[in-house]
Amino acid sequence: MLKEQTFLAPAKINLFLHITGRRADGYHTLQSVFQLLDFYDTLRLSLREDGQIVRINPIENVPTEQDLCVRAARALQLATGSALGVNITLDKQIPMGGGLGGGSSDAATMLLALNQLWSLHLSRQQLMQIGLTLGADVPVFIFGQTAWAEGIGEQLTAIDLPANMQAKTYLVLTPHENVATAQIFANSRLTRDTKPLKIADFSSHANAELFKNDLENVVCEEFPSVASTLQWLNQYGEARMSGSGASVFVTVNSEQEAVELLANKPTNTSGFIAKGIHHHPHFKLAN
Repeated sequence: MLKEQTFLAPAKINLFLHITGRRADGYHTLQSVFQLLDFYDTLRLSLREDGQIVRINPIENVPTEQDLCVRAARALQLATGSALGVNITLDKQIPMGGGLGGGSSDAATMLLALNQLWSLHLSRQQLMQIGLTLGADVPVFIFGQTAWAEGIGEQLTAIDLPANMQAKTYLVLTPHENVATAQIFANSRLTRDTKPLKIADFSSHANAELFKNDLENVVCEEFPSVASTLQWLNQYGEARMSGSGASVFVTVNSEQEAVELLANKPTNTSGFIAKGIHHHPHFKLAN
């Protein structure tokens, strides 16, 4: 068995999220911008030669068979016929069920890492196709750049953020609330007809008011703690919900300001401070 290696899985936020329609198969079409953050789960992996996928540490409320890291490794075995295996230790920092992409990011990092550890030499596009079978958000982490997303989230275009949005510090708060994504998307009050916009619209600061999170109102109606946390953050900037929640975020002027706000956050929340990153830390593990 080879030496354990460490890999990082970054969180993400949706700078906006528009629901533009619903397909015949029930999936919603969307537009969004995914921003990766320098806040990470950590995977510690060691190669096995017997083909077994072994999760070393338990994750609360995540049975092994449902663990996206385990499922990603098995999907990669199935796709490539690799006879190798891996021991997996996962240190969770990204809040689960917060709309920050933790599980999807873990799966993506797993695919990127095993592409190297198993010497598979798959392309980024091949890994993204495998990732899509695990979840709609997995490909964006393999894509590994600030991305404009369309389709069900799998049609990705690398973008440069407008100058006023670059190098921002974010304060991210997660109310102690379990928001079920499927429940929000099934809500009859959810609008599904937002007019599609263009990347150029997003890049113009004059159009900032056009971009929002279409899920936010529904989540706030169903989960008052999300609404109250957003209201608190809105004192300090234009706060927004990420994904289907429950996590919400605001950009702040400095890390010092973020530290002061975090120290005084609402009592029913957890939180962290992060900066946006341009590329996944393991971007170069695929071409």
